[in-house]
Amino acid sequence: MASQVRKPKGFDRDWVRASLTGPVSSVRPPFRKDGGLDFEGLRRALDFNIAAGSKTMLLTAGDSHYYALSDAEIGEVTKATVEHTAGRALVVAADRHFNTRQATAFAAECREAGADVLMLMPPDWAASCTPETLAAHYAAVSAEIPVMIVTNVFIPRGEAFALQVLERTLAAAPNVVALKDDMLGPFARKMALRVHDRWAVLSGGQKQNHLDVHPYGCDGYLSTFVTFKPEIARRYWAALERADLEGAVGVIRDYDLPFFKAVSECRGGFDAGIHGVLELAGICGRWRRPPYHSLTDEELERLAAALKEAGIL
Repeated sequence: MASQVRKPKGFDRDWVRASLTGPVSSVRPPFRKDGGLDFEGLRRALDFNIAAGSKTMLLTAGDSHYYALSDAEIGEVTKATVEHTAGRALVVAADRHFNTRQATAFAAECREAGADVLMLMPPDWAASCTPETLAAHYAAVSAEIPVMIVTNVFIPRGEAFALQVLERTLAAAPNVVALKDDMLGPFARKMALRVHDRWAVLSGGQKQNHLDVHPYGCDGYLSTFVTFKPEIARRYWAALERADLEGAVGVIRDYDLPFFKAVSECRGGFDAGIHGVLELAGICGRWRRPPYHSLTDEELERLAAALKEAGIL
């Protein structure tokens, strides 16, 4: 895996792309058992991720539990992440269904706090947006801070709508610098061919999804393994760098598929399982804020047994 990329004095698109290349850690702010945010655990996780080789600390509406945080807490997590990262990695902040005025104000706060890029998750209840209004949203917010698009918002609208938005945004918003893809499949290949020369492209998760779009123009992927067992992430990336397709597929077969099967079968879903893994790895606690389910002692023991059997823990 490539070494850490030194942060430039001014904003640099090449630095953004380099920072989003390879396995990237998605930040999961931990909680205490009483539901309060565990900022000490967050700092331990950030240190682990940076030492593991992730060149970006990426906050997201989903993994970072923004749907269970107040706006004030989102700001606190953003500032804590920026302050503790302290220039050791690119910091991508995130919002959560903020309207254009609210998102623009939050973008200014993120810029002042020292975040490098802001990932936008605009609202689209009842298919209320158009390609024109979404492109205008990205353009307005990116006037405050460089922006990353996430395609999750397009999933209910379909491929044709998503590609229209991207085309209009390419023309209207020169300060959009990156895209995180959650739609996958045929859309991802078309998207990468169209935008990769302008924007860094990040696959939303799992090596199999990254490998599917990598030949079409995809710089990196969200890696769970880099957050607790980075040697697996390094093994996959080294195989790609030496064009060893068989080796890359072998890592997916031997590690990714059994891992995601185990965590996805957890009561409370895959995120409950991943929080359990972080406790098993000694990084932070398993707890999530109610009404989300946190693994019981018995469920954590079963997960540990499954991962040990797979040779992961």
